[in-house]
Amino acid sequence: MARVFVYGTLKKGQPNYKHMTNTAKGLAKFQGRGRTVEKYPLVIAGKYNIPYMLNIPGTGHHIAGEIYSVDEQMLQFLDEFEGCPDMYQRTLMRIQVLEWEGKGGAGEARAAADGVLECFVYSTATFPPEWVGLPYHDSYDSSGKHGLSYVLRESR
Repeated sequence: MARVFVYGTLKKGQPNYKHMTNTAKGLAKFQGRGRTVEKYPLVIAGKYNIPYMLNIPGTGHHIAGEIYSVDEQMLQFLDEFEGCPDMYQRTLMRIQVLEWEGKGGAGEARAAADGVLECFVYSTATFPPEWVGLPYHDSYDSSGKHGLSYVLRESR
């Protein structure tokens, strides 16, 4: 099992959360809530209003999201879903645990005890330079006050 941190449309209550609960795509078990240890810019960009974490450490905000434990099948699905490695790149990032629901081995308990876990995160280093000038968010909600409605893939 691998740990994945999601900050956008794959979170609970968001438009693509259904993929995280679809066992035909693999297993994803909610473990808790967290935020990035380092600051990153989280922008909503493109004609479909997609949330992107720009891989520019030290700029922006600590990004809030959810931590999942996923099997290899789900990880492969997420790579495909996220357009990895072209649109997003899957990299390990340090995530501060804010709320932990996960039950696991001693390794997980120890990692959570110091408050920081390493998780895979889909961020992007392949973005148009003008995205750096967009407003930065510290969390994402598709119906947030930003007014930028996410366009589902099936509607594009």
